[in-house]
Amino acid sequence: MAILNPKIRGATQVRLAAAILLSAAIGMVFAGESLNPVFAGRAGAEFHRAQTQFQSHTNDSAAAWQFARACYDFADFATNNADRAALAELGIAAGHQLLAREPKSAPGHYYLGMNFGQLADARAPSMAAYKLVHEVEREFKSAAELDEHFDFAGPARNLGELYFQAPGWPLSVGSKHKAREWLERAVKLAPDYPENHLSLIEARIKWNDQAGAQRELTLLDTLWPDAQSIFAGEAWERSWNEWSTRRDAARKELDESVAPSKPPKTSR
Repeated sequence: MAILNPKIRGATQVRLAAAILLSAAIGMVFAGESLNPVFAGRAGAEFHRAQTQFQSHTNDSAAAWQFARACYDFADFATNNADRAALAELGIAAGHQLLAREPKSAPGHYYLGMNFGQLADARAPSMAAYKLVHEVEREFKSAAELDEHFDFAGPARNLGELYFQAPGWPLSVGSKHKAREWLERAVKLAPDYPENHLSLIEARIKWNDQAGAQRELTLLDTLWPDAQSIFAGEAWERSWNEWSTRRDAARKELDESVAPSKPPKTSR
């Protein structure tokens, strides 16, 4: 295992220690799906488990990226931007510490990008948030170069989502061409993973490509039963809850787009 540059390690550990202390003050509350309190409770429990593991094994690469992942997941349940940002900064600090030691860690770049995304959400709308988008893009590209299969083609999927969701030039990095390229790549890399298909379906609907979206939805319906067997258990319940909701919404939107319009009523 590589030895950190003492200056880098010292600065990173100071930031990380401050962030960990800050986490003790985070009071998380849950609302709406906002989310299902069962899923929120599980995310909180995993956050505290991963944090304890990381604090006890600060030079363990897996402990670092798993903590960064837990920060990202728990931040999804934050009901205010301060809590979301605090959790994202914890994940960012852990990611920086890992990458200072192992700059070619695909999980390190990947979850650093994820937490930069959470921080951008917390700061939006602002120029600071737009600047963070470039950090997100850079980290996902690095992860894709190092291990494009990680997290079921996660780097490609998230790059596609980034280019799909972000405003276009000159405000940000949004690009229909890049979004299509990366979303289609994610499907090719991990064709059995439902979220890859869902992301492409949603993009095609937004682009008024109903035929392409319907083809993708039919393919998703075909693989759905096998995927339920592959991605099974408590750890996947939240994902299936989200995927089912998104599939139903996409199906409804496609059905409405092809439904014949009713003739206007005439008065007698």
